[in-house]
Amino acid sequence: MLDRDGFRPNVGIILVNSRSEVFWGKRVREHSWQFPQGGIKRGESPEQAMLRELHEEVGLRSEHVRIVARTRDWLRYEVPEQWVRREWRGHYRGQKQIWFLLRLLGRDSDIDLRASSHPEFDAWRWNDYWVPLDAVIEFKRDVYSQALTELSRFLRPGDPRPASRPGLVPEARRYLRGHAWARGRRIDAPAEQGEQLAQPLVTRSVDEGEER
Repeated sequence: MLDRDGFRPNVGIILVNSRSEVFWGKRVREHSWQFPQGGIKRGESPEQAMLRELHEEVGLRSEHVRIVARTRDWLRYEVPEQWVRREWRGHYRGQKQIWFLLRLLGRDSDIDLRASSHPEFDAWRWNDYWVPLDAVIEFKRDVYSQALTELSRFLRPGDPRPASRPGLVPEARRYLRGHAWARGRRIDAPAEQGEQLAQPLVTRSVDEGEER
């Protein structure tokens, strides 16, 4: 489902815990990390689509989270032409997204990356709200920065505030140092993996039905 300008309606999710750390998921079999997101089906509201995607990708239901805020307007990014399947070129331009800020009310153990038959992520971790965006595919970074900035005013008093634009925070290699969880098991994220994430991400073509 595309609008008349060639953008697919979509939702993005910024999920924070009690410390206002943000959930990041690692795409299956890729060294790329991102926020949960997904398309809005015909007849769905953005909130309905968000709750469906939250369960499909993260395994959480409405009782596990509180909706704190959402972006006022659609945020758009264009997918470079070389990433779009030939049959969609000239029609599909990219995604337009409503972003939601959610507060986790449940426990870490409620997160289940295998809630659907086609999992999006194979590992996850919590990171600082203003983590560097070097590991995000380049054409999404502006939208991530816009969403994080717009929704940051709804964080609790005393939560971290931006010192500069999120994408410009130095020392990007600390991005994945520490711990992550894969299939419910805590793992150490080696430094060399964090270094790989600072490099350009794997290229694969996408069409109107895929989540890039």
